[in-house]
Amino acid sequence: MSQSHFRAGVVGAGYVADYHLRALAALPNVSIVGIADPDQPKAREMAARHGNPGVYSSLAGMLAAAKPDVVHILTPPALHAPLAIEALEAGCHVFVEKPMAETAEDCDRMMAAATRAGRRLSVNHSARMDPMVLAARRIAESGRIGDVVGVDFFRSSNYIPYAGGPLPPPFRNGSYPFQDLGVHALYLMEAFLGEIRSVDARFYATGREPFLMFDEWRTMVECPRGVGQIYLSWNVNPMQNELTIHGTKGVIHVDCYIQSLTMRRQLPMIPKPIQRMHFASANGASSIWQMTRNLFRILTGKLKGNPGIAIAVEGYYKALASGAEPPIPASEGRRMVMLMEQVSKLADAAKLERVAAARAAAEAAPPAGILVTGAAGFLGAPLVKKLAASGEAIRVFVRRPVAWMKEFPNVSAVYGDLGDAEALDRAVAGVKTVYHVGAAMRGGKEEFERGTIWGTRNLIASCLKHKVARVVYVSSQSVLDQAGHRPGTPVTESSAYEPYPERRGLYTQTKLAAEKIVLEAIGKQGLPAVVLRPGQIFGPGGEHFAPSGAIGLAGRWIVVGNGGHKLPLVYVEDVVDALILAAQRPAADVVGQVFQIVDPTVITQKEFVKVAKRRTDLSAAQKAIRIPKWFMMLAASGIETMGKVLKRELPLSRYRIESLRPPYPFDISAAQNKLGWTPRTGTRVGLDRTFGPPR
Repeated sequence: MSQSHFRAGVVGAGYVADYHLRALAALPNVSIVGIADPDQPKAREMAARHGNPGVYSSLAGMLAAAKPDVVHILTPPALHAPLAIEALEAGCHVFVEKPMAETAEDCDRMMAAATRAGRRLSVNHSARMDPMVLAARRIAESGRIGDVVGVDFFRSSNYIPYAGGPLPPPFRNGSYPFQDLGVHALYLMEAFLGEIRSVDARFYATGREPFLMFDEWRTMVECPRGVGQIYLSWNVNPMQNELTIHGTKGVIHVDCYIQSLTMRRQLPMIPKPIQRMHFASANGASSIWQMTRNLFRILTGKLKGNPGIAIAVEGYYKALASGAEPPIPASEGRRMVMLMEQVSKLADAAKLERVAAARAAAEAAPPAGILVTGAAGFLGAPLVKKLAASGEAIRVFVRRPVAWMKEFPNVSAVYGDLGDAEALDRAVAGVKTVYHVGAAMRGGKEEFERGTIWGTRNLIASCLKHKVARVVYVSSQSVLDQAGHRPGTPVTESSAYEPYPERRGLYTQTKLAAEKIVLEAIGKQGLPAVVLRPGQIFGPGGEHFAPSGAIGLAGRWIVVGNGGHKLPLVYVEDVVDALILAAQRPAADVVGQVFQIVDPTVITQKEFVKVAKRRTDLSAAQKAIRIPKWFMMLAASGIETMGKVLKRELPLSRYRIESLRPPYPFDISAAQNKLGWTPRTGTRVGLDRTFGPPR
């Protein structure tokens, strides 16, 4: 079976493909001939970084056109077995990412296919090939730390946040985290302690990531030479990847992230305090030296990320070239899967039980005619309290229990995330009126897309499905073109949208997209919705919000300009009134309409800051400063230049400074005439309630 040159193709263009392709490119006897992935843009992007091999939408297409000798299977685990068998039956050797498959039965099918085809099947247990782990094994096997009696493995991680739509693999099954990282821990335990006899795993849900059910894992394994402990976390930061090997005469500590190894050994006849001081200083110096050396190796390109993958790939191709067995046999991969399978079944069953319990709780919830999303927020909370005071049954959709809601027996909760279409559908079922107040207010691109865009899509789908009679959608004035607004020109419901939302930030981008989705559903699908665009909402609980045209930075408000701009303010209770009117007015008057909810009272930025300073505990207002616009534009220009050099978008730009100017005045005649809304409390009374009366 020996061969001198190999044509290699990879299936899957995810992040791990980068490491495999980089390792393949470093081998003189390997040519990369193809990348297969249904996501063609992602595959083409990956190919562009690695010599532009052929790009294919399927393994079958790559096998037919590129005719690889070796196929790397780098897909989610559920696809490993069918793809590996397809490649083996086509006469290819196969190198599959960990875990080898989801079940031992699938592993058996893969191994049988390899035997029939006379081809080499191996699995990527890269952590076992990590340079520091290999060094630790050599030390342990030399006897320098005596007999190894225990091993601790600690790994923390995170996943790319769920952005909405079909659930990605990490969030589908309860067992995925253990399949993903637990496999590393298991084969590392075997490397130092011998074949695992038993696995006792515990998994926990902290609720910090709503789509990752079990984000804390503790596992104990028993082996012939000792006991291993495994701790996996998706919460601990900074991220850790550490291995500790305990021996009768010493301890080895490996940090796989910074590629360092330190050791403490028993020194006979030397007092313990002196031993500890000696190793603390020696290991500190050693760590500094290793980090300095590794930094130099990274800068010179000699040390790449995930070096264990490169070593594993190189070892596999050496075995193919010589006709030898691969360093990591398929039998080892199967054994790890068999051990994981026991844990996976328990975790998957536990997740199904929790999901079933959530469904049962939603079905058992008392009937309600009204649903409020974002019910725990600055606007949602006073809306719920006002509605609940009427005695009508109210349902809220929140991510977790809210203490004050217990005061209202007529308020019931359905728990979930706006990106979870199934949970949101349970909340919508049976209601007649929906107030969609919820949206993402913080986080990265994925959180905003999930909470605002997909949350709105999911809600619309459920409202149409369950024939909801009225949807009141809360939009934002940020969807309008603020930089291009001509001062003095009245802002109406038909004023221009923001032409460059990508320059304004994630909030504007996603709120604009969501409003357009609602309006399209009204026009094309008959969604009975009303859209409200409140001005800057203020009130008790929102004292720390910087006024429009100002930036909250380092615990102070920075007002751009002289502070003379008029603010489009509206008191929170007045917005609540508008929401209720939008739900109660005849459909002919309001459905399909957009209404601006802004108090006509004139308040400038300077006046707002002056009033806010009544609250002596509000340090941001006390420290408020005004900075000339020209200076901020100059600073933004410098930051833009820095962003170009760093090839990343930084939070300040000239366009954002231009867009800080609040548009004014607002034409609220539609809200007055059709909605029947005028501010009942008003801005001046609202300011007194928020910041206290004049002294």
